[in-house]
Amino acid sequence: MWCLIVSAWTTFTVFTCKKDRPIHPKLFYAGARSGSLGGPLVKVARLQQVFPEHLTNYNVIYALSNAAYLNQSAVKAIKRKNIPLLVNQNGIFYPGWYSGDWRFMNKKMSIIYHHADYVFWQSTFCKNAANQFLGFREGPGEVLFNAVDTKIFIPTLYQNRPFTFLVAGNMSDDVGYRIFNAIDGFRLARDSGLQAKLLIAGRVSPNLKKAIDEYVRSYDSFHQNICLLGQYEQKNAPSLYAQADAFIMTKYNDSCPNTVIEAMSSGLPIIYSDSGGVPEMVGNQAGVPLKVPQGWDDINHVPSVNDLADAMIYVSKNHAEMSIAARKRAVDKFEITNWLQRHNKIFHHFLVK
Repeated sequence: MWCLIVSAWTTFTVFTCKKDRPIHPKLFYAGARSGSLGGPLVKVARLQQVFPEHLTNYNVIYALSNAAYLNQSAVKAIKRKNIPLLVNQNGIFYPGWYSGDWRFMNKKMSIIYHHADYVFWQSTFCKNAANQFLGFREGPGEVLFNAVDTKIFIPTLYQNRPFTFLVAGNMSDDVGYRIFNAIDGFRLARDSGLQAKLLIAGRVSPNLKKAIDEYVRSYDSFHQNICLLGQYEQKNAPSLYAQADAFIMTKYNDSCPNTVIEAMSSGLPIIYSDSGGVPEMVGNQAGVPLKVPQGWDDINHVPSVNDLADAMIYVSKNHAEMSIAARKRAVDKFEITNWLQRHNKIFHHFLVK
């Protein structure tokens, strides 16, 4: 990892300003936090390894839409000082997901969305959703998927074990449906003759964990084929994927989940809800899409259990070629060096304007 960081930092400091002085992006993340427990925390952590945060004397502000702490006054002050404001647009509030005042929350988010000098949308789905709920943006931007270090998340040789499926991520109560859906599909696949295991990993709320435990135990001897691994940190993620052969992602309308990218880089085909940004990420050969309704009024849309079980059986039979396709797509589209270089190019563009 540190070899990558040093190499990347060397690459990203060769640009010069008009007076031939070295110019370095000094980022302020506007309240967005870094961490090791998945999602936006990991994205910020990956950026900070090359672009560390400067609480003072910064020359670029990089904000995340899910951490929209800049109000109208702050944005006006930024504009007066001619500091570039870039936004990573990673989602919006909509009625089926957010039980509070989603219109008010989107109004707050729209301030930085429309005043940003540049926007990175995590997927085309994310861009379309933002334009629909925040208002059409006329300023510049581009779709830039999240990224992964493909030198760390690597395929492992098949081991002498049952074919193993993995569900992973932050499991809040409102997305617990994806776990129960995976369990039901897995049970039907086993009843159809598939010898397999199911791993469930990630941060799970106490209430949801209790419900999962009770649900699994209700299946008599079937429960011994399901393992709840609990919360994991990012440093342990590569070894987690190495325990599995395929990844199940049936969360509805997810914009650009890191877990899918990490799984693909690890050679895991993806069985996924055909919604959100995931279909763009996986493509036609690296996984199996599962039909669900499209809309904004409910997030509890899950694939049919029969479709999920059929997909599990299909992936187990076609694993070799699908694993190669998943790895190739990750290397081609989600390599972190390319992601960092693209960020640096845009930072530089605004610093030397």
